[in-house]
Amino acid sequence: MTLPQALDLARENDMDLVEVAPQAVPPVCRLLDYGKFKYEQAKKERESRKGQHASVLREIRMRPTIDTHDLEMKARNAEKFLKGGDKVKVTVMFRGRQMVHPEIGRAILEKVA
Repeated sequence: MTLPQALDLARENDMDLVEVAPQAVPPVCRLLDYGKFKYEQAKKERESRKGQHASVLREIRMRPTIDTHDLEMKARNAEKFLKGGDKVKVTVMFRGRQMVHPEIGRAILEKVA
């Protein structure tokens, strides 16, 4: 039907004329209550997000001089974070002359892995 006819029909039914498929020839429109439609869409979106768990990036920091017990404790925490669905970033921080020995930091990262 023509556009003026469709607009008249929408006004008679107290509805909105919404273009559904503008690429189609001729364009496809629908009569609906647009406010109610947007509300239902937002409601569906909220409902779908309810069951999701956003993964968080957790960071575990340590130094090259970390003791074995402390290292094991931090590794257990990292494992707990991973089981909870989070991402874990393990960082080894160097200070001063420690930067000359990056192999110590690599060894610590291998122990954690």
